[in-house]
Amino acid sequence: MLPLRRRLIVLMFSLAFLAALAAAASSTGNPTPAQDPGSETLLLAGGESGDVIFPHRRHQQSLGDCQVCHSLFPQETGVIEALKSQGALEKKQVMNKLCTRCHKEFKAQGKPSGPTTCKTCHAKAG
Repeated sequence: MLPLRRRLIVLMFSLAFLAALAAAASSTGNPTPAQDPGSETLLLAGGESGDVIFPHRRHQQSLGDCQVCHSLFPQETGVIEALKSQGALEKKQVMNKLCTRCHKEFKAQGKPSGPTTCKTCHAKAG
């Protein structure tokens, strides 16, 4: 059997190792809206139809899981346009396959939902 002092040292190192593992695991996970509230609103390039003022915080509060949207693109400024120019995202993939689809699903379930037509979100300048 190990002497008491040696057992305490082994225990302290074990606890420090476990704490470091827990910190590393939590820092590499996906942030929740509470951890990273992001911007209240975002201005998204909307192409020829006009830009979109996106109520980011409202979506965070409603969905509660950043990965609902950010599974398609990382949480970085300008990333949607960059991925489209690289061919990693289709031109209307985010709006048509994510936004509109989700809004229609919420509406069908009788939940409060966002707009389902283009002109409701896109605002042409002028």
